[in-house]
Amino acid sequence: MTNVSSNAKILILTGNYGDGHVQAAVAIREAAKAYRPETEVTITDIMEWAHPRLNGVSRFLYIHGVKTFPSVYGYLFQKTRKQGSFSDALKKIKLLDLEKTLHYIYEVHPSVVVSTFPVAATAMALLKENGLLRVPTVTVITDHTDHSYWLNPGTDRYIVGSERVRDALIATGIPAARISATGIPVRSPFWSPLQKEAMMRKFGFDGAQPIVLVMGGGYGLIGKEIADVVKKTAAANDAKFIIVCGRNEKLQKKLSEEFSLYRDQVTITGYVNNIHELMAASDLIITKPGGLTTAEAAAMERPLLLTGTLPGQEQDNADFLCQAGIAVHADDTAEFAAHLANLLHNPGQLAEMKSCAGKLGMKRSALRALRAILDTASCPDFDKAINH
Repeated sequence: MTNVSSNAKILILTGNYGDGHVQAAVAIREAAKAYRPETEVTITDIMEWAHPRLNGVSRFLYIHGVKTFPSVYGYLFQKTRKQGSFSDALKKIKLLDLEKTLHYIYEVHPSVVVSTFPVAATAMALLKENGLLRVPTVTVITDHTDHSYWLNPGTDRYIVGSERVRDALIATGIPAARISATGIPVRSPFWSPLQKEAMMRKFGFDGAQPIVLVMGGGYGLIGKEIADVVKKTAAANDAKFIIVCGRNEKLQKKLSEEFSLYRDQVTITGYVNNIHELMAASDLIITKPGGLTTAEAAAMERPLLLTGTLPGQEQDNADFLCQAGIAVHADDTAEFAAHLANLLHNPGQLAEMKSCAGKLGMKRSALRALRAILDTASCPDFDKAINH
């Protein structure tokens, strides 16, 4: 890792509009604690800090608005994909108090500011654009997308999940030297070696059937149609399922009742702290194509069956993962059932998908991201450095 000042201080600005932005920040902090303990890392939920009373309401409205009106969100996402007057206008809506944000940065006095949330990245760019901030800034893109809401003039470095996104950013005119394709930062438990057999024994699986992990999450991935497919598969003894409902207690209770006759085949759980162990025990993961969840699965070399995809960044993620060979994608229930049956009866395809996951380079991605961040912090005259 490049030699930087031992008193480097990293400020990470994030936002809990979907857990991925926060988890990427935590991954970077954990990497620093383990491998650069002299580096101080502060994580701030910038929306919670700026709007403590409204943040929970606005987050709820955003998440459920996207779910309820996906076509509207998809239209706006595509409309603003490239830089233009409309996307620029949206960015300049004052979601944050820039003067208050500036004072906070002066108070923390970081060597570098890292944004894992688009609103924070825009705020940093506006401060720099108006000559109010000179600290180096880094944007960590937590999805496989090149959308304009992540891109701002004055950003010193972009950390992206793949060469595909790097190439897309270069095509927009961003200098290649400003972009580091590190993989989406993933916490170390997801790339530390865990033996599948040991994890299977821990959870009481005998290995006679494939184990499928279903990431139900808080947004209702497991609807009636999907539940019926899982029941049919469980009844045929084709697989054992672990369904994780996250903090959605209503979903957990509902599914526990629906699967009461299949307790030997289907385990229902709420939020867990050892999802990496459940992934390690699994042969296949069913989930929505969130950036961080799928990056974690890739780091653990686990094949993916994607469903419940929303237009926008989730569609971009699904397209990337399917092209990379790590995932298959179902647009409807019939396609979901067909893909699930095919994968469970085709271990060769699962093995090939596992191999493709290993080639994505998500292992140790947080360490590579940390190195890029510290490289940026150590080079205050960044423009001069990249042009020579």
